Amino acid sequence: MHFQIQTGTAGDGATTLPPPLDCETAALIRQVLLPIFDTAPDWQSLSRALSRKGYSVGFRQGRMVILDNTTGSALCTGRDGGTPLRTLAQRLGRPALKLHRDGRSAELAHRE
Repeated sequence: MHFQIQTGTAGDGATTLPPPLDCETAALIRQVLLPIFDTAPDWQSLSRALSRKGYSVGFRQGRMVILDNTTGSALCTGRDGGTPLRTLAQRLGRPALKLHRDGRSAELAHRE
């Protein structure tokens, strides 16, 4: 198991929050991903559209994070990416989540 120190606490990378983005990186991420977030009619469509770009949505410590599908690392929180969870939940409804064993992270539950 890999441990890393972040803000004075130990934890694995699958449950830690990403550091805040610098303004240039945030602008680039928003340019690519905001249209997807703004036009998705539901959580499953959002998940599919992000996946086509190589990203996914995850949840860590009660916050939505945007994940890089290649590395599994969290790029930014939804707020840093321009779309807070609260805004999406108001428009798309509360997401159905599958909680991970650590109790601090989750992913979207896929409905068939």
